[in-house]
Amino acid sequence: MSPFPTQERIAAVKILVVGDVMLDRYWFGAVNRISPEAPVPIVKVTRKEDRLGGAANVARNCVALGAQASLIGLIGNDEAGSSVQQLCQTEQVDSYLCVDSNLPTILKLRILGRQQQLLRVDFEQAPSAVALAQLETHFTALVAQHHIVVLSDYAKGALSSVEKLIQIARDQGVPVLVDPKGDQYTRYTGAASITPNRVEMEQAVGKWSSEDDLTARAQELRQSLKLEALLITRSEQGMTMYTAQGRAHAAAEAQEVFDVSGAGDTVLATLAVTRAAGLSWIDAMHWANKAGSVVVGKLGTSTVTAEELR
Repeated sequence: MSPFPTQERIAAVKILVVGDVMLDRYWFGAVNRISPEAPVPIVKVTRKEDRLGGAANVARNCVALGAQASLIGLIGNDEAGSSVQQLCQTEQVDSYLCVDSNLPTILKLRILGRQQQLLRVDFEQAPSAVALAQLETHFTALVAQHHIVVLSDYAKGALSSVEKLIQIARDQGVPVLVDPKGDQYTRYTGAASITPNRVEMEQAVGKWSSEDDLTARAQELRQSLKLEALLITRSEQGMTMYTAQGRAHAAAEAQEVFDVSGAGDTVLATLAVTRAAGLSWIDAMHWANKAGSVVVGKLGTSTVTAEELR
């Protein structure tokens, strides 16, 4: 496996992240009793923390690795949207966020007692056509200034016109990496790579009976979508990549899994940064696998630095 790219090489990398931007909000507290009103624990909140989530977490991870990242997405004209903008500034993510006054910022509120997640509450709404048109305008203006485009699809609506975005990037000669959702993978035709997890892959190609069967289905999907590479993240089974040269596998390295939330964002960001820095698809996969193994040992949506990987 090739060494992790030098700091100088990564610092020159420019990644454009587009997709469903969200705010991950954490309320930490202690649980000492059960509510008299219902059989549920009472959490006495002692600390609150906001973190960038969704596509914004991918951009945050790119910056943590030492690359430059621009973020395009949708937020509402609300307190959560203001927090996203402030966090982007703090995390040194160049944000080009489209504000829709009729749209609440996507918010995932997680309530934890003694470091264990007890409840998650989601706030979200489909974006308007006006906001989506504004997103496309930003994308068209910025895409040529970047080495790689990352499309982070959480099926919240920001990538409703993903086919058009991929075509715009292809016309500019900029490769596209996609974290897909759903089972309509023809939407991603022409991307350089897609990174489904095990469940998403099964939704796309059906259940496989063996590794050989999976390889056949994966290569058929890769060729039909005109992809250079197809990467399946497989939790405790590691990850497997399929290219025109064949199949490559990286075994899982995590010593202790504490929290898998956001791990896919870290894998996607590492794959994009190392690929843009000149590594092969296979070497980029191995470093993405290492990054994923580090981040699952942290609480909540977190990042991995180049120093941790080196």
